[in-house]
Amino acid sequence: MKLEVLNIKGEKTGKSVDLSDDIFGVEPNEHVVYLAVKQYLANQRQGTHKSKERGEITGSTKKLKRQKGTGTARAGSIKSPVFRGGGRIFGPRPRNYSQKLNKKVRRLARKSALSSRMQDGNIYVIEDFSFDSPKTKAYLDILNNLGLSDKKTTLVLGDYDNNVYLASRNIPNADVQAASDLNTYQVLNSNALILSEGSLKAIEQTFA
Repeated sequence: MKLEVLNIKGEKTGKSVDLSDDIFGVEPNEHVVYLAVKQYLANQRQGTHKSKERGEITGSTKKLKRQKGTGTARAGSIKSPVFRGGGRIFGPRPRNYSQKLNKKVRRLARKSALSSRMQDGNIYVIEDFSFDSPKTKAYLDILNNLGLSDKKTTLVLGDYDNNVYLASRNIPNADVQAASDLNTYQVLNSNALILSEGSLKAIEQTFA
C-alpha cells in the first residue's frame, strides 16, 4: 500500500512510499493487542508501596489491661490493628508487577496496532527534518500545518533527535519516539501516527 509524503508545511511533495503489507496490512488481533497493552501498563508500576504491620510499629509491648473483668474485649498490645496508630492488617508490600510476553506475541501486537491505525486512515508520512534548536513553536507549526494540533499525536523518527524531542515536550498530547522504541500502547494511545521517511526502514527492520 502507498501513502503520499508530506513536508513539514503540510504540502504534498509528489513522492509516495510503499508500506509493507506484512506490518501495516495484517488482520488486527485484538486479544494479542490486549495482552501487550496489559504488559506495558503493568511494567510501568513501581511496586514500592508499603505500610507497616503490627510487627513493624514502634510502641510498648506491655499488656494494656488485665485479661478479664474489664467488661471490654481483651487487648494485649498497643500495636494491635484495632487501635488508632496500630499496624495495618495485610497491608501492601513491595512487589514486582512486571509481566512476560513472548517475542512473537509482542511483534504481532505491534503489527496489529499499526495495521489498525492504517485502516482508520490515521497514519501520515512526512519528510525527514531536524531543528537547529529546540523551539516549541516550530514543532507546533508542523502540527498546525498537518491539521493535527487538536489531536493526540506520536511522531516516529528513524533515530533519536534531542532537539525535536525537547521541542515537543511542552505540548500537551504530543509524543516523540524513535522507531526502535515504539510499542503497542503508544501506537494505540495516539489519535494520529506521524512517520518520518527515515523511520519506515527502521520499523521494517524492527518489526519484520
